[in-house]
Amino acid sequence: MPTPTLPAALAFDVFGTVVDWRTSVARESAGFLAQIGQPGADAAAFADAWRGQYIAAMIGMKKSGRAFVPLDVLHREMLETTLREWGTDPADVDEGLLADWNRAWHRLDPWPDAVAGLTRLKARFPIVTLSNGNVALLLAMARHGGLPWDAILGAEVSGAYKPDPTAYLRTAELLAIAPEQLCLVAAHHGDLAAARACGLMGAYIDRPDEYGGAPAPDAHYIQAWEWSATSLTDLADQLGC
Repeated sequence: MPTPTLPAALAFDVFGTVVDWRTSVARESAGFLAQIGQPGADAAAFADAWRGQYIAAMIGMKKSGRAFVPLDVLHREMLETTLREWGTDPADVDEGLLADWNRAWHRLDPWPDAVAGLTRLKARFPIVTLSNGNVALLLAMARHGGLPWDAILGAEVSGAYKPDPTAYLRTAELLAIAPEQLCLVAAHHGDLAAARACGLMGAYIDRPDEYGGAPAPDAHYIQAWEWSATSLTDLADQLGC
């Protein structure tokens, strides 16, 4: 494969690519589950169940014609659904506890290579978020983990969730570059495939522990991307940063 032209900017998927959502949400959920009377519950399984509704929520938004709402709202709905599945009526849980539990997604820890990798990449390229997260969520997460974004572009910017083409194309438009000058950096082949269909370049970051070692749900999308790396620092090496 010929060496690709370097992009004008890098746009990053965040959940799973830059931050380790599963470990973070499981850690937080363990404490909250104890507070609602489930101290022995499998917090990692709860995190998986909560996150497991994510794809269906994205698809459901598009199919239903529901007006755009921030991911914080969808996360809260998904939390309440998960609690019901686990035998707890959210109406019986203190509202303050539920709100704080939902903000677990604001407090996700970066992967060990993330801050160093982003810092190196930022020295050469503009780095922005291209995430389904909302601005408040991504801002809190960046401050929690020290993520050095040049710009935080939440899903409110496009009013659409990935893999809707609008999410990718609007990001390029805001950066005043052509889609083919923008590179999506992501750990998810489905996300990269949708970006490629819009003309973007792709850089795959392998995160084998995102689902606790279980296969990723979009493994069937696997294909060759412009870059493929084992970490963000490895990507920085490949891009000469």
